[in-house]
Amino acid sequence: MASTYSLDIVSDFDQQEMVNAVDQTKREIKGRYDLKDTQTTIELESDKIIIETDSEFTLDAVHNILRSKAAKRKLSQKIFDYGKVESASGSRVRQEITLQRGISQDIAKKISKKIRDEFKKAQASIQGDTVRVSSKSKDDLQQVIQLLKQEDWSVPLQFTNYR
Repeated sequence: MASTYSLDIVSDFDQQEMVNAVDQTKREIKGRYDLKDTQTTIELESDKIIIETDSEFTLDAVHNILRSKAAKRKLSQKIFDYGKVESASGSRVRQEITLQRGISQDIAKKISKKIRDEFKKAQASIQGDTVRVSSKSKDDLQQVIQLLKQEDWSVPLQFTNYR
């Protein structure tokens, strides 16, 4: 049996779950007594969230709500890259939160080096923003998954296309 097995290591999130988390955050802001009159706006674009509110204090409260709603929907906190707080019109503040997708080249190189060092029979190759691992043994691939889950990476990792 000369066939090889492979899996892809990716960093992604469910866009629909992010839409739901932002919608729930908007609803809670409208209902909360301390945030009701702040005229807070949250806009979700394909790769970022823009929050505009009247003070940094309410911005922190919105962050906490958004993080809790995302966690309930099984979205990793590592996808949020908080930009700097900017002054908006009047005394309001605005912040962009970039949503991280894909594995950067630096992290992909670290992952593939870790796999090469630990597993001699597994091959890792970087393909854009994913890392493909192939081996003749499914057990090796399972051990690769376990090894990578033990470490704390700066991006959330998912293991797809396991075949």
